[in-house]
Amino acid sequence: MAEEEEKLFDILIPPGVPQKLIIEISKKFDVAVVDRKEKIKFANMEGDERELLAFRGKLEVMQQVEKYMREQLNAFIQK
Repeated sequence: MAEEEEKLFDILIPPGVPQKLIIEISKKFDVAVVDRKEKIKFANMEGDERELLAFRGKLEVMQQVEKYMREQLNAFIQK
């Protein structure tokens, strides 16, 4: 029986996230930082594709990453 490959999930990293936080999350959690093409939907950019960064990993880990990233970004904004 072939071993099933575990599904991996992505969380897009919003533009402007400090590089320090991206490095911290990639070291703290078992995730990879990957490039991902994503369509942009702004008033003057309808349909444009941009290369964005994303964290990629297992679902449980990605849920922790999302929570941690939000907490850290909120703390950064509150400074």
